[in-house]
Amino acid sequence: MEHPNQLWSLDFVEDALADGRQLRTLTVVGAVDPTALDVYSRECPQIEVDTSLPSARVVRVLESLAAQRQLPERLLVDNGPQFVCRTLAEWAERRGVQIAFTRPGKPTDKPHIESFNGKFRDECLNAHYFLSVPDARRLIEAWRLDYNHHRPHSALGGATPMEFLQQVTAVQATAEPERQ
Repeated sequence: MEHPNQLWSLDFVEDALADGRQLRTLTVVGAVDPTALDVYSRECPQIEVDTSLPSARVVRVLESLAAQRQLPERLLVDNGPQFVCRTLAEWAERRGVQIAFTRPGKPTDKPHIESFNGKFRDECLNAHYFLSVPDARRLIEAWRLDYNHHRPHSALGGATPMEFLQQVTAVQATAEPERQ
């Protein structure tokens, strides 16, 4: 493990509103070391919710996150149209973020976000009947906050994603004087 925000994975999960309209979510999950998939923070800094999420919206989400925290060195994404477009590529180049693409048809290349999305679907999307986009945003954000702050993970030594990140930050802070 090197540091938080080394890698973020992005993916889309679809559902439907009560009136039958499509509901799309963009999930963002933090990972620390893509070569050691058992060691990542599991933090979900954002789930964007709307009926449509084009590439320009993906960039807006990333810019919003950049205003709150350090951007990752790399983004791990599939080959969906919102990710292989010029809009995201130009943003990544300007921001100094590499984009790593999974092999086409190989969700196993990003098991950590696929696992997260499975929990998200089972525990949130399948558990709620969304009346509107604002209703979906409210319920999904409540689930995301619970996931990050209150749900311990065995792979994180029983810590929640936020506790794990605090532990990593504390360890790095104590190691900094030794490096100098």
